[in-house]
Amino acid sequence: MAYWLLKSEPDAYSFAQMQKDKKTEWTGVRNFQANNHLKSMAVGDQCFFYHSNVGKEVVGIIRVTKKFRLDPEDSKGVFGMVEVSFAEKFSHPVTLEVIKKHKDLRNMVFVKQSRLSVTPVTSKEWDTICALGHAAAQQ
Repeated sequence: MAYWLLKSEPDAYSFAQMQKDKKTEWTGVRNFQANNHLKSMAVGDQCFFYHSNVGKEVVGIIRVTKKFRLDPEDSKGVFGMVEVSFAEKFSHPVTLEVIKKHKDLRNMVFVKQSRLSVTPVTSKEWDTICALGHAAAQQ
């Protein structure tokens, strides 16, 4: 199993909406590197849901439920999507400020390549953020 971080602006698609919907297609990725990360995802992979721009915090966990396929919203047929489902809401969101200051997190791909909407997360980073967020299921 692999771990990822997916970013969404809460006014475009929030974690509260994800929780309500239970599952959604993760569409709209239009960066080749982020698209390649989507291609690498497997069913069962776990992802942090990060609120970008407003909040700037990891708010919970979602899981990949369907593997990569072309995004029907992409008229050129270049970019893809995966389906994800709600897994868990953090009792304590983990802010970008905390991530940047934490010795085990400050070198995350997400921090170094902040423009990417889909980034890999190491097992150690996953465990650390889950602990900070007081996640019930840490793996």
